[in-house]
Amino acid sequence: MNLADKNFINLCKDILANGYSTEGEKVRPKYADGTPSHTIFTTQVFEKYDLSKNEFPILTIRQIPWKSGIKEILWIYQDQSNDLSILKEKYNIHWWDEWNIGDGTIGQRYGATVKRYNLINNLLNGLKENPYGRRHIINLYQENDLNETKGLHPCAMETQWSVRGKYLDLTLIQRSSDLPVANSINKIQYVALQMMIARHVGLEPGMFCHYVNNAHIYDRHFEQVTELISRPGQEDSENIRLVLNPEKNDFYSFTIEDFKLENYNPNKPNLKFEMAI
Repeated sequence: MNLADKNFINLCKDILANGYSTEGEKVRPKYADGTPSHTIFTTQVFEKYDLSKNEFPILTIRQIPWKSGIKEILWIYQDQSNDLSILKEKYNIHWWDEWNIGDGTIGQRYGATVKRYNLINNLLNGLKENPYGRRHIINLYQENDLNETKGLHPCAMETQWSVRGKYLDLTLIQRSSDLPVANSINKIQYVALQMMIARHVGLEPGMFCHYVNNAHIYDRHFEQVTELISRPGQEDSENIRLVLNPEKNDFYSFTIEDFKLENYNPNKPNLKFEMAI
C-alpha cells in the first residue's frame, strides 16, 4: 500500500465518520433519475507528494484510468479546446458528454480559457525567463468566461508553479472533488502536466501538492467506498513509475504514447459509480 492509498483511506474514513451531510439541504447536482445528489464532505484537504523520491500519487486499491486522465489534460492544455467532438474523436473520452451545453462544447471553460488568455505559453515563457518569480499561475476560474456561457465551473481550477533549484514544484488547487471517482485521476493528470512542463523548461518534477476545498462522497457511493477502503493495496507499490519519453522536450509534441506506467498492478475488479450531474 502506498502513500496515495493511505491518504485516500484515511480521508474516506474521516468523511464517513465526521463529515457534514447535505441531506435535507438544497443542492445543485442531480442523478439521471432527477433525484438530488447529496454528499457527505469535509473541507480544506491537503496532500503532498515528493515525485523526486517516487511518491507517485496513484491508487492501487482500485484501477485508475490514467491514460484517459492524461488525454483530458492534452485536450485542455495542448489542444486548448472545449470542443467535445475533439475529445471524443481524438481521444475516445466520453465522460464530459453530460455537460454538453447544447452546442457541442462544455462552454467557455477549461481549454477555451487556456487559449483565450494564452495561459500555457505565458507559463512556459515565464518559467524560462524568470524561473524564480512567484507569479507562475494558471487560473481557469475566470469570471468573464463563467458569465459568458453556461457550463460546469472548473473543479481543478488553479495551478501554481515554483522552481526550486533543478526541480519544478506544482500546487493544484481544486474547489471541489468527487473523492472516489475523480480525485486520483486529477492527481495523475496534473502530475503528467507537471512532467511535461518540467521537461520543456529543462527541469525535473519535484513536489506535487494537492489542495481540495471540498472533498465529498455522494450518497449513492457509500457502498463502493466501504469496499474500497477494506481492500489491500499493491505490495510493491513503491516501484510504480510514470515514465515520460526521454526523446522529447517540447510541450506541444507530447502524446499519450509518450507516457508509460510501470509496475502498476492494482486491486480489481473496478467498481461502478452513478454520475451526479
